[in-house]
Amino acid sequence: MYLSKLFIPITKDLPAEAKIKSHQLMLRTGMIKQSSAGIYSWLPLGFKVMKKIEQIVREEQNSIGAQEMLMPTIQSSEIWKESGRYDDYGEEMLRIKDRQGREMLYGPTNEELITDVFRSSIKSYKSLPQLLYHIQWKFRDEIRPRFGVMRCKEFYMKDAYSFDLSDEDAKKSYNKMFYSYLKTFNRLGLKAIPMAADTGPIGGDLSHEFIILAETGESKIYADKNIFEIDLTQYKLNDASLKKMRGDFTKIYAVTDEKYKKEDFDKNVKKENQMTTKGIEVGHIFYFSDKYSKPMNCLIDDQNGKKNSVKMGSYGIGVSRLVGATIEANYNNNVMKWPKSISPFDVVIIPSISKNNKENFEKGVQIYQNLKKQNIDVLLDDVDENMSNKFKKHDLIGIPYQIIIGSKSDGDKFEFKELNSKSELLSLEKIKSKLKI
Repeated sequence: MYLSKLFIPITKDLPAEAKIKSHQLMLRTGMIKQSSAGIYSWLPLGFKVMKKIEQIVREEQNSIGAQEMLMPTIQSSEIWKESGRYDDYGEEMLRIKDRQGREMLYGPTNEELITDVFRSSIKSYKSLPQLLYHIQWKFRDEIRPRFGVMRCKEFYMKDAYSFDLSDEDAKKSYNKMFYSYLKTFNRLGLKAIPMAADTGPIGGDLSHEFIILAETGESKIYADKNIFEIDLTQYKLNDASLKKMRGDFTKIYAVTDEKYKKEDFDKNVKKENQMTTKGIEVGHIFYFSDKYSKPMNCLIDDQNGKKNSVKMGSYGIGVSRLVGATIEANYNNNVMKWPKSISPFDVVIIPSISKNNKENFEKGVQIYQNLKKQNIDVLLDDVDENMSNKFKKHDLIGIPYQIIIGSKSDGDKFEFKELNSKSELLSLEKIKSKLKI
């Protein structure tokens, strides 16, 4: 992609309504545009990042045997009345009526709808366990939407649902999701801490939220630094290993301020290992047994022909929220550096361009074409402006690698720079090998 052709409406001034770095940056770099309070259009740069996050989430869900489907955004009120949540959910639910006067709603979550799908299709224990997920837009009418995509009304989310015959089997599914979430955040270049959490309006008695470290986070965290020393690669995708994994993580002290008690912190964590910081919730998993299946008469025949309410769990990751959370975790000294796995481009070529000298631009085009042949996603800055402005702009956009073609270039060697690091002169072949690592 040539920068001059990319729809990227960069602004110079900080938006007055944006109070945190991610909101400021996403507006300034033209990743999003506000449509109304808490609702955004996703422009090409932001959409590309979000879709890369979505694909990583999808791959890690598929790797544990979860099956992707797609449920609608608009749901009937009848299934929510069956579960008893229609009146209880509160004003965050957007309630509407169709032209026949039927009560509908814009789904804030999908426990009822997936239970309805499941009960009409699966009747025997022989079809269990089942893990189903979809990635879809949700709507919650936040009373005070703020912080851009971090707390908005309309958001893009992966939610998964497990169906099992017994509590014991259901906790095996829960452990698979626990594992999948840790792997997902690792691939996104984020340090995530799993913490025991309240279940809130979803219900149940077993829940963990996954919080990534960020100084601008809303949650205050008290944790033992040893939680980051656990090597996820030691665990295998089998029940015994995953049970051990969850035990290894949950036995290490890590709580938010809601559950913090100083005496417990001092008792369980050595002084030198105590960590107090802030974080952002990016995932939440729940096990709620038959909270929905029982009132909705979602029954399974067991081995003895007896009907039992199926045991369920739900598991959410905020895909659109992760775009903002990643910025909060990586923004440093007015420079944004995307993790390689989700960067909008792998590398940007920045030639020094002038009206009287086209040589640098022509070299840039040759490198651009060469990299494209290697399936490297590259942006060529073909805009005629001074280099100082170019560097400020690309520090803002956050593409992790730059190839700079200017006074320091020497023959077939070009200035190659990783953001927040010193540049070095490298041949194109060495540059390609670095980009492919």
